[in-house]
Amino acid sequence: MNDQPELRVGDVEREQIAQLLNQAVGEGRLTLTEYNERVGLAYAARTRGELDLVVADLPVAVRRSAAAPLPAVYEGGTGKRQWAVAVMSGAVRNGRWRVESEVTALAMMGGVELDFRKAVLTSKVTTVTAVAIMGGIEITVPPGVNVEVGGFSFMGGKDVNVDEDSVTPDSPTIRINGFALMGGIEIVTKHPKRKQIED
Repeated sequence: MNDQPELRVGDVEREQIAQLLNQAVGEGRLTLTEYNERVGLAYAARTRGELDLVVADLPVAVRRSAAAPLPAVYEGGTGKRQWAVAVMSGAVRNGRWRVESEVTALAMMGGVELDFRKAVLTSKVTTVTAVAIMGGIEITVPPGVNVEVGGFSFMGGKDVNVDEDSVTPDSPTIRINGFALMGGIEIVTKHPKRKQIED
């Protein structure tokens, strides 16, 4: 019988696990929502056992590389710009989708919805260029994502309502350059939709 107390962990171990999770989301192993949940658990962990549970389902090779420095850009991207275009129509990107480092959304008398809650990023910094001309663009991010907003509006507006309290030093960044010309751009943090319990 082992009566020894479980070893406590410090900030260095927590940062190593956060680095690993950062790498895993870039490789497509975790969604942004899963990443956010696990980073929160990692920073709240007090013992080695609690910390190990956060990454228990990740490959051993990935876990061993947790202490290695992160690459400047996640692996898996093609380097090509992604487009979401709605001209007098609608365009929606949601669910689990792979996001390139540069995304352009154009809504001209139409609507575009970009939902990043289950998205898989291929870069630590994702740049979204959002242009709304007599149309609307809605951008949804999960908690734990750093959001930077720039651009300008002319006879239009941007509505930004994001959660900054859940952002950590290792959080991925979504940089939004929004241009609203007689249109509107909404940027909001929302928690992921809960799956209904099956009978």
